[in-house]
Amino acid sequence: MDDLQDKVAVVTGAGSGIGRALAQRFAFEGMRLAVADIEADALDETVALLLDAGAQVLARPTDVTDAADVAELAADVYDRFGAAHVLCNNAGVFAGGLLWELDDATVDWVLDVNVRGILHGVRAFVPRMLAGGEPGHVVNTASSAGIFGSPYTGPYTVSKFAAVGMSEVLAWDLSISGAPIGVSVLCPGAVATRIGFSDRNRPAEVEADKGVPADDADTEAGADAASAAALVTGALRDTTAKGIGPEVVADHVVDAIRTDRFLVFTGDGYAEALRGRTDALLDGVLPPLIDFT
Repeated sequence: MDDLQDKVAVVTGAGSGIGRALAQRFAFEGMRLAVADIEADALDETVALLLDAGAQVLARPTDVTDAADVAELAADVYDRFGAAHVLCNNAGVFAGGLLWELDDATVDWVLDVNVRGILHGVRAFVPRMLAGGEPGHVVNTASSAGIFGSPYTGPYTVSKFAAVGMSEVLAWDLSISGAPIGVSVLCPGAVATRIGFSDRNRPAEVEADKGVPADDADTEAGADAASAAALVTGALRDTTAKGIGPEVVADHVVDAIRTDRFLVFTGDGYAEALRGRTDALLDGVLPPLIDFT
């Protein structure tokens, strides 16, 4: 899909970070924009930037964990623009800690946003894109954590591996059906975003102890769980603060759309690391830890 001028791009998680950068880059390419985010104020800031750039914009606060809400977003997009050509399922959150010490509510929240959020976008938009018959592209935001495992990253890494797998299945489903729709899975390393501050969007029903099982909240085990979660979240904040700019990621995404690239890394060293991981798996051993900081 080479020509983006006047095409329609849909971006979830567009209120900040990679989502905002994608929307701005698409506006630069002359695309019409539909942007969504659970944070209405942040979304308004993105809209102001896009309007200043001269873009046509539809904005809708959207909870990607709610299938009906995403379906309404799709209906609004098609009512306004009559099409969607690029779909970026970008919304995501982070929670860390030891797997056996995480509460169900935290795990469900991360999986709902990072996995079901993508699935809801696919279900809401891809059938309409297929019916339109035009060339298109789906970009699912995963992470280098969807390729390389690491300790203390709990449901986040699990969710990102799922996002990579879902993207591969989607790509094959579309390919076998003969659809003119490509798929890319975005696997960036450290990016200067607010992913380390995902707690700001925790739903009220998610345990306030942030990753500590309710039965353990006042125990030594609970204190250890809270410490592990805080440790990895702090490390993530430090790492992302030194990460690449989201606009660099957006450049990689646009290139992937134009060249129909499936796996999108955002820096050097990933190919060699992936070969090392594959070699370890073929040898039946635990792959080495990767440090892209």
